Amino acid sequence: MLIVFDLDGTLIDTAPDLVDTLNVILAREGLEPIPFEQARSMIGAGARRLLERGLRRDAAGLPGDMIERLYKDFLSYYSQHMADRSRAFPGLEPALDLLAGAGHQFAVCTNKLESLSVELLKALNLAQRFSAICGQDTFGMQKPDPDILRRTIARAGGEIGNAIVVGDSMTDVATARAAGVPIIAVTFGYADRPPGAMGADALIASFSDLPPAVAELARARAG
Repeated sequence: MLIVFDLDGTLIDTAPDLVDTLNVILAREGLEPIPFEQARSMIGAGARRLLERGLRRDAAGLPGDMIERLYKDFLSYYSQHMADRSRAFPGLEPALDLLAGAGHQFAVCTNKLESLSVELLKALNLAQRFSAICGQDTFGMQKPDPDILRRTIARAGGEIGNAIVVGDSMTDVATARAAGVPIIAVTFGYADRPPGAMGADALIASFSDLPPAVAELARARAG
């Protein structure tokens, strides 16, 4: 079975560094910082969307060159600080060890840029665990487009009929549903709605719950 993980809010608690970066950029523009919990709920659609949400206006209402400048500044600062405080959620590595021992493989499908995703996972000594790490720029698309998931699965050497998604948001659920892949939702991520209301096939409150949840869905897929 190929297990395809979202990154921000699922594998890694990236909110501290993302929110720090957002507030640094806002401060440079003389704007008020966003409270952590509020900014945390804005994460999940990529850095540009986080920045747009942080500016509290739609991108269409801002000069295009301003958005581009701030986006470049955001990426520049974040690339130097993305592993300052970001950490894997508790229990991730033991769960991956158990799942790998059972013959499962892993991939990452995220709306983060691929280069940032790879560098972050390398910094946390996790990159080598994944057969593919794909971001919004890998194939020129992002979730909830199901093709990014399909292509990630193919790049990892997997098959749609033998895959499971693990994510934290309605975007992850919608992507998995559109691709015809079962999804496990984590309850510790950055969802802007109750995880139980997202319609996932299973919920886990910690990574210690992941191996049995995968085993149950794998049995269901096998019929």
